[in-house]
Amino acid sequence: MDFLTPAVAPFTIALIIMAMLAVMEIVGLMFGMGLSGLLDSALPDFDADMDADADADAPDADGAAGVLGAVTSWLSIGRVPLLVLIVAFLTGFGLAGVIGQNAVKGLIGAYLPVPVAVIAALFVALPVTRHLGLALARLVPKEETDAVSRDSFVGRTAVVIRGEAKQGLPAEAKLKDRAGTVQYVLVEPDEAGATFQEGAEVILVEQKGPVFRAIANTLPALSGSVG
Repeated sequence: MDFLTPAVAPFTIALIIMAMLAVMEIVGLMFGMGLSGLLDSALPDFDADMDADADADAPDADGAAGVLGAVTSWLSIGRVPLLVLIVAFLTGFGLAGVIGQNAVKGLIGAYLPVPVAVIAALFVALPVTRHLGLALARLVPKEETDAVSRDSFVGRTAVVIRGEAKQGLPAEAKLKDRAGTVQYVLVEPDEAGATFQEGAEVILVEQKGPVFRAIANTLPALSGSVG
């Protein structure tokens, strides 16, 4: 089976990227900051974005938001770890392309043109990604998959669970939203020079993109409210 010929190279590259992501996740976990957590924390809040577009009363924006929402929902984005979906897509795309191109070469003696092979591989990879996402959405604990507006996290107490948080170098933390569901976010100190070690309890005071600014929790009444 040929992996290096130009007609197969795009699919081989996809498999190499998939393997690199797996290695990065393992190495990241060894140092207390998994790639999966970073990706999920940086993922936009699609529900909130669509609500904002609807409030703006802009038909074009509503249509774009509707399409975006349909695509993300179809692929289960936001309901299962994003890294899992990326790996599933790259694996499906890479294997479909490599196996398909080599099978065609064996049958007719020539490879399909790369654009045709890429389109065919996408028709395989996208449904594979969707069905894997649907299957995992039923298996992943509910506390990891419930969608809640991230704006509501401000003012809540969180506990740093991975890494050491500094300004410009966030760490992963967990909190309970208003429904009692555990959520995972990236936090960094609001004050310059401050640091949060693993296990530190903090209060989220502001959202800056995918990262929340936080201060140390000095209120005994809020201590231990994360669980």
